[in-house]
Amino acid sequence: MMLLLALAAIAAPVRGSAAPAPPPSPAATAYEAVTGDWRPIPDDELLVMRLAGGRTVTIRLAAWAAPLHVAQIRRLAAAHWWDAASVYRVQENWVAQWGDASEEKPLPAGVTPQVDPEFEITRFAPAVLMARGDPHARASGITADAWPVASDGAGHAWLPHCYAMVGVARDADPRSGSGAELFTPIGQSARRLDRNYTVVGRIIDGMANLSALARSDAPMGVYADPAQRTPIEWVRLASELPAAERPRFAYRAADNPRFAAAVRRRENPPPPTIGSGAIDVCEMPLEIRRLDAR
Repeated sequence: MMLLLALAAIAAPVRGSAAPAPPPSPAATAYEAVTGDWRPIPDDELLVMRLAGGRTVTIRLAAWAAPLHVAQIRRLAAAHWWDAASVYRVQENWVAQWGDASEEKPLPAGVTPQVDPEFEITRFAPAVLMARGDPHARASGITADAWPVASDGAGHAWLPHCYAMVGVARDADPRSGSGAELFTPIGQSARRLDRNYTVVGRIIDGMANLSALARSDAPMGVYADPAQRTPIEWVRLASELPAAERPRFAYRAADNPRFAAAVRRRENPPPPTIGSGAIDVCEMPLEIRRLDAR
């Protein structure tokens, strides 16, 4: 009995002091971002859309991928063209679309109704590759600055239509998308639109303000009753807002071993989750951090 008591006394921590925490396991933190992995997004790459009721949607523009269309979008925002427009189409498990529902509003000066398609990007250069291709691409991955990209392995590459990506709506003519009418997938990824519609960005904040809107049962999900549309109060580039009102965001960069480890972990999750050893590029979370106080 005396020996047991003595051992208990040795094992007990000193009163008033906490036992030292064990060092973190490298395997448990290898995939987590560190401070230097976060890179700020420039103000002129942020397009802010204010919906009725003070709800906001922030889009990160991909000018490097679609320079002609993004230039049009910047001109439309500078002209306040989307003010008093609306979200007029919300189709279940497909897309939400916004712009001028009447299709009669004149475009502002400097904005052309026809733009050459930008269905593809100039080169396929991901920082991290997915383990395998998918039904839509032979290879895919994430660029250093956190954009999903895909390729057919024969010299063609593009931005995929993942959830929250922003595409340019158009008519049958591939040149008919001006950038005034935009859409985002709100259900499954819309990969069959890849290389058929221009992708101009990705919604990085406020996606729920579009994906949670009431669906329309009318053809193509276009609201039959104009009263069902969600009014747009205004759309501005963050660089045009007063400095105190600008949203500020940072993206998690992919050009480091921690992001690569996060991809591998997503492809091969720890038990009890069962993985398949591969994921679609649209399944990889692209993390965004808000830098302002809101």
